[in-house]
Amino acid sequence: MKKEQSNRTIWFTIRLMPDEYAHIKQSCKKTMFRNLSDYGRNVLLEKTITVLHRDQAIDDTLEELILLRKELNFFGNNFNQTVRKLNSVNGMPEAKHWQSMLEVLRDQLEPSLRQIKERINNYSDLWSQKLLAEKV
Repeated sequence: MKKEQSNRTIWFTIRLMPDEYAHIKQSCKKTMFRNLSDYGRNVLLEKTITVLHRDQAIDDTLEELILLRKELNFFGNNFNQTVRKLNSVNGMPEAKHWQSMLEVLRDQLEPSLRQIKERINNYSDLWSQKLLAEKV
């Protein structure tokens, strides 16, 4: 049995003012639809539309955590390169130079790691307070 094709072949065109279009586009962004035609079709056919709720505070937190992760990766890569170089020159005169570089890098890493840990703890406290407030 062949399935009936469900290609959409009929065009339905409407004219909008710029502010009307912006409003519809903004409303579409708040839903699960990926494009405006799917959203418009569901509105016109009075189908169910799921509106997504985005918490801006959580979005901001996630963005900052992503930046922190990038910073950690940067330091980790530098640290690994230094250790690799130190292992390859073990016993050579350059070894002392690389050992001192490793100590400098470690001294740079420690304050950043403390700062990252402090930020993560602050976020944890913030989320804990929010969860407690929601339970009450």
